[in-house]
Amino acid sequence: MPHTPTVTVRFTQAISQAARRLGFALPDDLQEAFADRPRVDLELQDRIWETFCQQASDPLVGLQLGLEIQVGHLDTVGMVLMSCETVAEALDSLLDYHPIVGEGGDFDYRVEGERCAIDYRPHFHTRQAERVEAVMASLLNLSRWTTGERLHPLGISLAHGALDDAARYTQRLGVPVEFNRDRNTLWIPASDLQLPLIHANPALCQHLRTLADQVLEQLGSQSLSAQVRDLLRQHPHWGKEKTGEKLNMSGRHLVRKLSEEGTSFKLLRDALLQNMAEQALGRGERPGEVAEQLGFSDESAFSKAFKRWTGKTPAQFRTT
Repeated sequence: MPHTPTVTVRFTQAISQAARRLGFALPDDLQEAFADRPRVDLELQDRIWETFCQQASDPLVGLQLGLEIQVGHLDTVGMVLMSCETVAEALDSLLDYHPIVGEGGDFDYRVEGERCAIDYRPHFHTRQAERVEAVMASLLNLSRWTTGERLHPLGISLAHGALDDAARYTQRLGVPVEFNRDRNTLWIPASDLQLPLIHANPALCQHLRTLADQVLEQLGSQSLSAQVRDLLRQHPHWGKEKTGEKLNMSGRHLVRKLSEEGTSFKLLRDALLQNMAEQALGRGERPGEVAEQLGFSDESAFSKAFKRWTGKTPAQFRTT
């Protein structure tokens, strides 16, 4: 039987609560449909969003909902994210565990020079623009909150056109907003990836990850990309053949399946190794030690790779 994508009921409850704040209520039949469920299938979620947007008088209602999302609305994932040590670690956790919140889209992030792009790709169509705006606004708001307002986003790019006066977006979000771009992206300074989170708690985070892993297993929805990242995080020196073997497929088949998810083994491994290297160097570990941990043949090979990823040598990175 094919897997039916779902969303946590807590996020769905956030929509119902937002409706009441706006002076209306979702129809009784819709509220009863998700009242006693731990998960809400995407078909019902589509109906809820359609009704919510029809009844709201503000075309930017999705944006407003996103700004009102609380950690509790994100289920176990919200607690995992806030207890991570750094922004980079929280982003890695978001990539791994976002299906617990909702299986209607995927996240990824990449560093482009001095900027980091956090991308969101939706898989739904009903009220796509409003729902994407809710996701991007919540990502913006929670990233500020978890860092004690120390993170300073550079802007947001949206793949759709403006639903209202563009000035209202900037007024509500406090950052520049671009429309009709290739991706839905939150842009932050790359240097902000190392910002500490104000509620960091490594022991609690590890415990919550265990719980989140169990939920993912129950969902049966962990993407191949997330599985590859999990394996490489534990074995950063593995190549595609060894990784594929652990996933019961050939390296060539692994590459093909990752391509279907819009990524590649090299992109996943490079992004993960860069993040692990930056965290290790940020803790004061020597480049030679980091090179050995990450499976490089020697320190020189690691330094060349690090400069290709970041534009800086490990020594330059440690002094910034």
